Amino acid sequence: MRLAAIDLGSNSFHLLVADVHPDGTFESITREKEMLRLGDEVSRYGRITDRAIERAVDTVRRFQRIAEADGARDVIAKATSAIRSAANGSEVVDLLEEAAGVDIEVISGLEEARLIFQAVRASVVLDPPPALCIDIGGGSVEFMVGDPGGLRWAASEHLGVGRLTAELVENDPPSKTDRKRLEDRIRSTLEPLEPDVAAFAPQSAVGSSGTLNDLARMVTAARTGEVPATSNGLRISRADFLPLHERIMKSKTSERRRMPGLEEQRADLLPAGSTLLAAAMEVFGFDELTTSDWALREGIVLDVVRTHDPDDWSDDPRALRRAAVAGLARRCNSAPDHTRHVMRLALSLFDQTASLHELGAADREMLEYTVMLHDIGQHVSRKGHHRHAAYLVENAQLRGFSPDEVALLAALVRHHRRGDPKSSEARMAALSPEDRERVRKIDAILRVADGLDRGRRGVVERLDVEIHPQLVLLRMYSRGDAELECWGARRKRELFEKVFGRELELIVASPATMISPASVE
Repeated sequence: MRLAAIDLGSNSFHLLVADVHPDGTFESITREKEMLRLGDEVSRYGRITDRAIERAVDTVRRFQRIAEADGARDVIAKATSAIRSAANGSEVVDLLEEAAGVDIEVISGLEEARLIFQAVRASVVLDPPPALCIDIGGGSVEFMVGDPGGLRWAASEHLGVGRLTAELVENDPPSKTDRKRLEDRIRSTLEPLEPDVAAFAPQSAVGSSGTLNDLARMVTAARTGEVPATSNGLRISRADFLPLHERIMKSKTSERRRMPGLEEQRADLLPAGSTLLAAAMEVFGFDELTTSDWALREGIVLDVVRTHDPDDWSDDPRALRRAAVAGLARRCNSAPDHTRHVMRLALSLFDQTASLHELGAADREMLEYTVMLHDIGQHVSRKGHHRHAAYLVENAQLRGFSPDEVALLAALVRHHRRGDPKSSEARMAALSPEDRERVRKIDAILRVADGLDRGRRGVVERLDVEIHPQLVLLRMYSRGDAELECWGARRKRELFEKVFGRELELIVASPATMISPASVE
């Protein structure tokens, strides 16, 4: 099913055309954005001007034509703060509906918060839960507290960056008076919310919207020297953000436009957004923020999907990551029986060699995902499928993963076949020295497990591992002839032996020595 969602926001209008899959996931087909800044108009004049209405009509008409050309079966449009607050908002909606032939629903701030939270929890891992989520729009700001199970509390306040800038910022750069007005307005609104938020004891914080995503990209660029390709899952600290905040407040709009990571059209709004984030960190007491690049438009699509397919969310905050990886594997027609079998063997080998590799639970999780994705490149071509797999991982927009984690996962699938992953290879070079070593250890384990299903028959049912000073003895229990599987594992043991400094010896145990379920009973 192909759907189109139109978000008629106070800063920008957004279009998302997406293919919705039977499992409730969706794949983006087309994304369009037009920055109209209706919130500025409403703040200055109390209404939307004729010129702005013309631009809005042209934009919605164009979005509708794109959705139609893309074959969208339904178009769902929702309007937020600017149109909701404008004296002529009703007339504007009538004009937009007549021009584009699209029904438009004007939603409340709390409904906006509900839809945004649906998108956020489907985009980043809310770990540890519950999380305080903040979405900074042009006309309003939505505050939400929730966990993977759902939204627990929400509030919508008139603190949008367009509104604050139009009403309170008179100078460029903002004067001391401007800064005081901004801080006083923001704090007077946030402080009454603090007891409500504190009652839920949020353990993490997530930010969505263009303003917060730009700030996260700017902080990352200042720290690393490079603008990240995606803002989803970026983590910024208060210590890194505050120096940027001071720089923003002392810079002119023309200077801010040249700051790496900022969308130029947002330059004049940035002081208000930066001040709001700084105040929120202080009032609500969080020192780190993770960003989500999904917001209202994705929430609209998810809401339609779950009307027909109700939520089945786990309390495990990392279920999102597993679902994202499983969805990519499914779309690439991976072999599920082979994957499940290699998964069982790889995790068993990981657990039994813990004293050898000294990796942790996060590494075990990455091993699981690497197994699920190691063969997806065959969807493109069997030849060089490991390189194709890495490309697919990098471009899949995996929800719940930070950019660093995506880079690590791409390197893992890239090097799952043969050879010693070298730091000179592009994907390895992009990793930290610690992550490069993680790739070598995890792939060393995966290669042996993959070799143990060389015939893709699932004949190796159990592994026993003995670790000796110079030797790792791997005893395989099979339900049939495992000669091919033994050969496959021996063929792929070179990296294991090199990384762990021990020979790997494989023994096929006699089927008679296996412990059957009946004997256990």
